[in-house]
Amino acid sequence: MARIGGRNSWIAVPAGMLCATVVAALVWLALPMVPVSIGWLGDTLRNATAPRAAPSAVPSPAQDAAAGAAVDCRSMYSDDLWNELTWHTGSLLSQSLAAPATDARAFADAVTADVAVTCVWRFDGGGIVTTLARVDADASAVAEPSLASDGFACTSSAEAVECTRTRGSVVEQHTLRSGLWLVSVETGWHPDDFGARLERHVFGDAGGGIS
Repeated sequence: MARIGGRNSWIAVPAGMLCATVVAALVWLALPMVPVSIGWLGDTLRNATAPRAAPSAVPSPAQDAAAGAAVDCRSMYSDDLWNELTWHTGSLLSQSLAAPATDARAFADAVTADVAVTCVWRFDGGGIVTTLARVDADASAVAEPSLASDGFACTSSAEAVECTRTRGSVVEQHTLRSGLWLVSVETGWHPDDFGARLERHVFGDAGGGIS
């Protein structure tokens, strides 16, 4: 067999042996990592195929209030409604445990309200007051006749009573549901669909209206 020009067997053989030695040394050095690599690959495959736990649900403000947990004004409003309120001209918020700012005094005096939170918003030319309170179990039964006699339009279901009244620039809305009383009083400025948006968020409803 013809020899390739310029190739020297005295150099090629030692070089080949040196390369084989280097490869063998690298394999020997890598052997301790084989179990680690196999374990890592197994963990990766298991994590990729394991069922993922569902994210834990965040309690609604109504659930917190019913359980006696703390409720603050930030939790009372959905993100879009909160942004709308905070960015309105002259927006100023104060939080307290004040009684509901309702003109329906007969009903307010007839029920025992344990206020969870009252949020008072002031704007240029108006304001909005929202209160969430715990009430007696029989409050829903007296709400509709009492508020209706005060000029409110009411609707009811087996679960809730909703009453609304508009007088001049003031819109007042009441929702009694699951032992809770949600009151909002809008003066001067009325965000679109404010009452329904507030109720959906406070009670954690996916849809609107009474459920």
